[in-house]
Amino acid sequence: MHIPVLASEAIDALAVEPAGTYVDGTFGRGGHSRAILARLGPQGRLIALDRDPDAEQASRAISDPRFSFFRIKFSALGELLKNERVNGMLFDLGVSSPQLDDPARGFSFRADAPLDMRMDPSAGATAAEWLAAAEEQQIREVIRDYGEERFAKQIAAAIVAARARGPLVRTRQLADLVAKAVRTREPGQDPATRTFQALRIHLNRELEEVSLMLPQATAHLAAGGRLAVISFHSLEDRIVKRFLQSLARPDVPRDLPLRASEMPQPMLKLVGRAVRASAQETRRNPRARSATLRVAERTAGPFDPRHFRIEPGARWRN
Repeated sequence: MHIPVLASEAIDALAVEPAGTYVDGTFGRGGHSRAILARLGPQGRLIALDRDPDAEQASRAISDPRFSFFRIKFSALGELLKNERVNGMLFDLGVSSPQLDDPARGFSFRADAPLDMRMDPSAGATAAEWLAAAEEQQIREVIRDYGEERFAKQIAAAIVAARARGPLVRTRQLADLVAKAVRTREPGQDPATRTFQALRIHLNRELEEVSLMLPQATAHLAAGGRLAVISFHSLEDRIVKRFLQSLARPDVPRDLPLRASEMPQPMLKLVGRAVRASAQETRRNPRARSATLRVAERTAGPFDPRHFRIEPGARWRN
């Protein structure tokens, strides 16, 4: 069973209005959606998104007229909402527990399965296909940049050497290969952890999707509406943190002499500090140990997408 991380903290942060409209941007198995629906009144509405077909299947278990599900990526959020403003949005980033726990999806190195790793199995190349075609330098950069793996060079070389002998098509093949290339690892961490994370992030364009989603979410929040984002590793949390902080500052030149009363209102107001899972929750659900919740509230300040334009080639570096 999937246990949503920081569930009560995230739902509380949304400050759900009974008649409001809300977005659950990562439906998963519906834990957050059900909690939001429990706080909505008869006039409230919840829009849920996910690109995973298994999540779409799970959404059919919710027969509530206030609920609607759409199988789309983060980057299609603005197209879905069009000119609509909503009262709150929640995004629980990264891979979900059901995705990790299903060997057939190929996300985990703990079971031998096809090397897939796609969040939407109907779109894009599998991990096996990408590893078969990518240049050694590409493999090294992906593992280094998205996995923050200091042995990326050795792992990439081992992958290229291994595929010359035969195709890499199973998760166990890759995990065993990485284990031999990684000389040391933090206690309690499997040598393949960072490599599998890196490939998953790259194949699913996870950081790019987050970078594209944040401006769209801000644009479609009503004044007073809240954006709550739960992240699970430093790269995505860095993007969220810097984005929220940048929009919580007035957009004026530093050397412009203005009184406090003359400063333009920023688009966002930060709500509290970053929230992390308690020791009790981490004991109950070890996957919560790296979770970070950040929350911001939309102000009445003007929206100008030029303030936070993200260049395609540098999204993950923000």
